[in-house]
Amino acid sequence: MASRHEQWARLRRQLWQPPRAHGEQPRERVVGPLELFYDLVVVVLVAQAAHHLAGHLTWHGLGEFAAVFALVWIAWFNGTLHHELHGREDARGRIMFLLQILVLVPLGAFIPEAGGARGVAFAVAAGVLFAVLAVLWLLAARGDSPEFRRPSTLFVTGTAVSAVLLAASAALPAGVRVLTWGLWAVVYLVGFAVMVGTATPVQAVALSVTDALTERFGLFIIIVLGETVTGVVDGLTHEPTNALTLAVGLVAVVVGFGAWWTYFDFAGHRRPRPTRASTVQWMLIHLPLMAAMAAMGAAMVGLVEHAHDSRTPAATAWVLCGGAAVVLCATTVLATSLRVWRPDRGLYRPLARTCVAMAVVCAGVGAARPAPLVLGLALVLLFGVPWGLAVAYRLSHEEGSAAEEVPGAAEHQDDNRR
Repeated sequence: MASRHEQWARLRRQLWQPPRAHGEQPRERVVGPLELFYDLVVVVLVAQAAHHLAGHLTWHGLGEFAAVFALVWIAWFNGTLHHELHGREDARGRIMFLLQILVLVPLGAFIPEAGGARGVAFAVAAGVLFAVLAVLWLLAARGDSPEFRRPSTLFVTGTAVSAVLLAASAALPAGVRVLTWGLWAVVYLVGFAVMVGTATPVQAVALSVTDALTERFGLFIIIVLGETVTGVVDGLTHEPTNALTLAVGLVAVVVGFGAWWTYFDFAGHRRPRPTRASTVQWMLIHLPLMAAMAAMGAAMVGLVEHAHDSRTPAATAWVLCGGAAVVLCATTVLATSLRVWRPDRGLYRPLARTCVAMAVVCAGVGAARPAPLVLGLALVLLFGVPWGLAVAYRLSHEEGSAAEEVPGAAEHQDDNRR
């Protein structure tokens, strides 16, 4: 009996371990299937927001999309950071993820009318979600050592206050409610930046970006980029199939592929410098980057639907080209925070200038509003210019290295040039 009691006690300890204390998270781990499943659920909410934007390509619709997307992204970011710092893969950890998912599902159902009829329900569900997150942070804070009490207290307080504010916004008029969500998102992100910026060296190390976190952000980017394909498929589904419509759809897919190519070639799966400023910059720049990718997917529906128009509709052109410009600029800003920025500045500095220049041209294409096929081809070309620059740099760099390694190779190359 005593032996069986010990076995049950050991099993309970294995299945229901306390949250990992601050500073004890493994620095080397891979993203698990539980995290991927959670991310897929969150991206369903992103898809809901993008689908709603596709049918409301107006300034009001874009503002509503930005507020809702920011709220969903902050919830994902909050839960991701909690699991990174304190999470385990035991039964307790799985149940904590399940609790969040059970709230995310109705929250996603309310997104299409979050700015109108279902805004009250969305606000209440968002408040419940952040209340769950606040409880998770509180449970984790109980086991923290004195040097981590300040960040733990700030996480608990900030998340709890967010829950109250979001739930209370249900009492506001619809327009004011959406504006409140947007203002809350700005205040939350500024508060997070201040917290990391004022952290002690020990706290800053615990909050630094790990390989698992870079992998998690990269995987989330990939899933969000799937919305570009979804947008094309939705557009093709509702239009007669012909050569021009299909050509516009396939070109739009290549545009989405260009956004993927830009991010992962120049910034993805790379860790930032181990400084507070670089950590904050790396984390927060992913918000506009992901939002722009989701918005591009929403605009691709209209691009395909208007494939036969002589000019792309203004809203579709501006959202798609503006999203491409944000992807280029945000990737550039993200790259400045990376460890490779300074050692590889011969590539990254001209690359940054090129990306900004291409972003300006993207805005010009949006203003010109050429035919959908021409607009899509122009964006493919503009995404390809930075990549072509990087390839040319790599080839010249490798040729120079080979010339240094082989005696007489440099002289031989000079003779050939002459």
